[in-house]
Amino acid sequence: MTIDKMKERLGEIILARSFKYSENPPFTLASGRKSNFYFNCKPTTLDPEGMNLIGTIIFDMLKDTDITAAGGLTLGADPIANALSVISYQKGKPIKSFIVRKDVKDHGTKSAIEGNVGPGEKVVIIDDVITTGGSTITAIEQARKEKLSVEMVITLIDREEGGRENILQHIANIKTILTRTEIMELRAKKIKRKDVV
Repeated sequence: MTIDKMKERLGEIILARSFKYSENPPFTLASGRKSNFYFNCKPTTLDPEGMNLIGTIIFDMLKDTDITAAGGLTLGADPIANALSVISYQKGKPIKSFIVRKDVKDHGTKSAIEGNVGPGEKVVIIDDVITTGGSTITAIEQARKEKLSVEMVITLIDREEGGRENILQHIANIKTILTRTEIMELRAKKIKRKDVV
């Protein structure tokens, strides 16, 4: 299966498992904004087929780089980074996964980062959905505090609501697997075929 076909199949899984639409009442997003649609990516990112597709697509984005690890703010980034880690090992170019804590523990190592990563490593920050970009920016800042070299951001879904622009103020290289526009186009095709989501 080509990467484009994988993205299309991933979009179908997202529509079936992770996309909700409601005219009234609208959903309240993590940012506090109201929206008629909502992405809960976990039913996709924790699904065996979804994980395999996501891991393979992201590995394709990173296979020609010298990035050694991927992670982001827990919980949204965790299954994505883990999927990438497994696929990358199977492909012969291991990329480790790490977790960025929301709150640093007051005991043990007191580290904001969990995983086998160290200062100077070239890493990618992962997120499942970007709206304002706040959680991605937090993860970038925490990774940099731990002296990781943040080379890139990869997000599963860009809601196209300003988050990308906010993230670009912190890092120049950001890639997205699927945009809201692409998912809405896929949804429109399904509605046209009477396969309504």
